[in-house]
Amino acid sequence: MSDDDEYEVLSPNAGLGVNMLAGALAGITEHSVMFPVDSIKTRMQVFATSPAAMYTGIGNAFTRISSTEGVRVLWRGLSSVIMGAGPAHAVHFGTYEAVKELTGGNREGKANKWLSAPLAGASATIASDALMNPFDVIKQRMQMRHSEFRSIFTCARTILRVEGIKMMNPRGEYSPLSHIVAGGIAGGVAAGLTTPLDVAKTLLQTRGTSPDPEIRYCRGMLDALRVIGRRDGLRGFLRGLTPRVVTHMPSNALSWLSYEFFSDDAGGAMTWR
Repeated sequence: MSDDDEYEVLSPNAGLGVNMLAGALAGITEHSVMFPVDSIKTRMQVFATSPAAMYTGIGNAFTRISSTEGVRVLWRGLSSVIMGAGPAHAVHFGTYEAVKELTGGNREGKANKWLSAPLAGASATIASDALMNPFDVIKQRMQMRHSEFRSIFTCARTILRVEGIKMMNPRGEYSPLSHIVAGGIAGGVAAGLTTPLDVAKTLLQTRGTSPDPEIRYCRGMLDALRVIGRRDGLRGFLRGLTPRVVTHMPSNALSWLSYEFFSDDAGGAMTWR
């Protein structure tokens, strides 16, 4: 790699923490600089009944908003983006690098490198968008014309009190599809988050067959976590992540589908009696 190209990429040994920090700072910078344009976009996308809230373009919107409400209004809701963009972009770049590493995208000569980057990118986008969405809702409520909100916390409390957390099945009825999807997602997320503990559990459960004295005489969970971290670093805690998630998603979906079916059926039987 030439000297001209080296500044464009992080060192492959930079580590997940550096990638996440760089991503967080990049996200905050990107959204902060372009926030006024995003505010205009929100105004233009909202279906307005008043002619005063209808704009023909960016220039027209900027002129009319700044002359009637002041330029500062274009930055209303910025704090929500800063709070959300940092963690969301950290998760985005962290997930991208972690998935690419797990799928072999960083290894020379791997035949599946062409598949690794798209898979990592898709996983990163899903993870970051899911985290960013609540902050985006608050931001857009504050960007609207004549918005009643001046504080992101007031806005969040009002949304929760009046509308609640949006659910896939707001009526609370037996819905096989929503139970399968929600259960599968919950199972996959839970499996991913608890994988480090599962790696340590496996080490403890199989230590009796290990020829390595350090592993064979591990005394508990903390010992196991120290051994894994010292030998393999962060990657060691993610061993078996893919098969664990693949296993837990359908099994958890089936579990919740069955639970909701039988509890609904039992509830109906009790009501009938």
